[in-house]
Amino acid sequence: MTKPARILRIPFTVLVVAAVAALLSALTGPAAAQAAPRESRPVYSYDHAIRESVWVDTRLDGDADGRTDRVAVDIVRPAEPAQQGRRIPVIMDASPYYSCCGRGNESQKKTYDDHGRPLQFPLYYDNYFVPRGYATVLVDLAGTNRSDGCTDVGGRSDVGSAKAVIDWLGGRGRAYTARTGGTPVTADWSNGSTGMIGKSWDATIANGVAATGVKGLKTIVPIAGISSWYDYYFAQGAPLYDSGPDALADLVNSPDAHQRCAAMQKKLADGAPRSGDWTALWSERDYVRHADRVRASVFMVHGMQDLNVRTRHAGQWWDALARHGVERKIWLSQTGHVDPFDFRRGEWVTTLHHWFDHYLMGYDNGIDRAPMADVERSPGTWSTDPQWPAPGTRTTTLRPRGGSAPGVGVLGTTKAPHGASAAFTDDPKLSEADWAARIDEPTPAKAGFSTAPLRAPLRLSGSGKVTVTATPSTTTAHLSAVLVDLGPDTIRNYAADGEGITTLGTRTCWGAGTPGDTGCFKETAADTRKVGYTVFSRGWADLGTYADPHKGRPLTPGKPYTLTLDLAASDHLVPAGHRLALIVAGTDAGLIDPPASTPRLTLDLSRTVAQLPLTGGAPAFARATAGAPRHPAAAAPPAGIAPPHVISRLPAGG
Repeated sequence: MTKPARILRIPFTVLVVAAVAALLSALTGPAAAQAAPRESRPVYSYDHAIRESVWVDTRLDGDADGRTDRVAVDIVRPAEPAQQGRRIPVIMDASPYYSCCGRGNESQKKTYDDHGRPLQFPLYYDNYFVPRGYATVLVDLAGTNRSDGCTDVGGRSDVGSAKAVIDWLGGRGRAYTARTGGTPVTADWSNGSTGMIGKSWDATIANGVAATGVKGLKTIVPIAGISSWYDYYFAQGAPLYDSGPDALADLVNSPDAHQRCAAMQKKLADGAPRSGDWTALWSERDYVRHADRVRASVFMVHGMQDLNVRTRHAGQWWDALARHGVERKIWLSQTGHVDPFDFRRGEWVTTLHHWFDHYLMGYDNGIDRAPMADVERSPGTWSTDPQWPAPGTRTTTLRPRGGSAPGVGVLGTTKAPHGASAAFTDDPKLSEADWAARIDEPTPAKAGFSTAPLRAPLRLSGSGKVTVTATPSTTTAHLSAVLVDLGPDTIRNYAADGEGITTLGTRTCWGAGTPGDTGCFKETAADTRKVGYTVFSRGWADLGTYADPHKGRPLTPGKPYTLTLDLAASDHLVPAGHRLALIVAGTDAGLIDPPASTPRLTLDLSRTVAQLPLTGGAPAFARATAGAPRHPAAAAPPAGIAPPHVISRLPAGG
């Protein structure tokens, strides 16, 4: 096995010597304080760490059995701080996946020894951070693995079970040595400061717990997290999947939870109708509306091509946190649903180390003054910005108008004349890839509008909107709007199985290890593909939500309706020589489900606009397009990346 030179296995005797030396140095006065390290060091023994399990009382009764539910909490913590009378902070990952589906690129699960003590902790958090003076706490959400209760998919039980553990760590809750009965246990080793981390559903729980404002939660690191569960299943009434939260709960519930959670399953099914209408169930699972309660700092990571937890979640959560002045940082990759440990490993572990050191241990290491945003520009190449969206970004209105042929239009700042129109017929078999590949052809299933080749690069940073006025031929209709960079590039192959990464056979080790938990993981490399265009932002809606985004209505054929579609957050640079395109169409195959009918839709171009987050605003667009020649029709359809026919739901992509 290969190991990076900067990560070493340190013998226990050396750790003891280092710890004693550090203590003596701290006692020698101000000169030593000036030379103190700006980060935690691996001075504690992982081999001799305390490994234990407790069951925390959630004070909830999700399975209605007449007693409050207890959730299983597995802990690894260094022994030395408690022996020295010192308390330590906690890094916590609350998940439903520890037995059903596994965590990380290698789908690791929790394992236990013959006495039931935790043996393997998935991922590297324990291996890397326990020697540095942190406790690692992994929580089985209610209804999963060794916990009581029922999974409720982001609701009161999910969020409450994780919050209860933070309360216990802060001395405000109760825990026991057994799932039933047992001896009371206190977290007298914890200093009450907790940071939550996780990917996918785990990240979602971190968002939800932060939105409760719970005391003691100092920071969260949500990786590809949901911010509102409605937006996981629907895009303004248009269904993204053919099932609801009851199917997810059924997948992750433990075998005995299946027997006792029928009532919860029915509640989830009844509360999430496939009509796409907003219900009380969705209100309970909308964390964005409670962003004002967030006390924790937030380090958000999201793949800009994540077709599972789509980037609308990142954009709306980020914007809400910004409105309420929450300390925050963001990484945006070109991957799909992928952990940064698997696309930028060394930089990620170092940055995460500094983040936790600052917010949980109080080190003044400058991470809070570092650039706010890291954005992947091409596979493995990153840029930084002091703020995000990028400084100078302004909402800029662009307008579509007719071109040389039907469905082949122009995108610019000039408003289309009154009466100008474009029409298309929904074809549920076609996707954004089909539309973009034939942007310069008068195909019947889309209306496309593009600039001429740009004279200068054009950056879009943040979230946009597209407002259309459309007249349907039937009583139901779905709409899609996508932004496309028309030009050759090499990008991550986000629709492949690895969603932009390839897993290699070699391993590197990150921290200390034992035979049962080595801390060694397979390396990865970028999975890339040469393309002729890139779809970089998307939005969908049911036209029936024209009057209320929370409730659909039947349409009257022949009547025009005005609707605004939210485009997912992105940060994309359209190079000079490329073209920027907007495509409006019906069903985006593989990404939304089709409506009940197959409508023909006519767009009123004079009442259709795109409000896009352009860095430099309208002047930047004017410079990029000034004097640009008319673009020739494409000689042949360019290659791109098509969405998968079936998008993985949370557990498969977790």
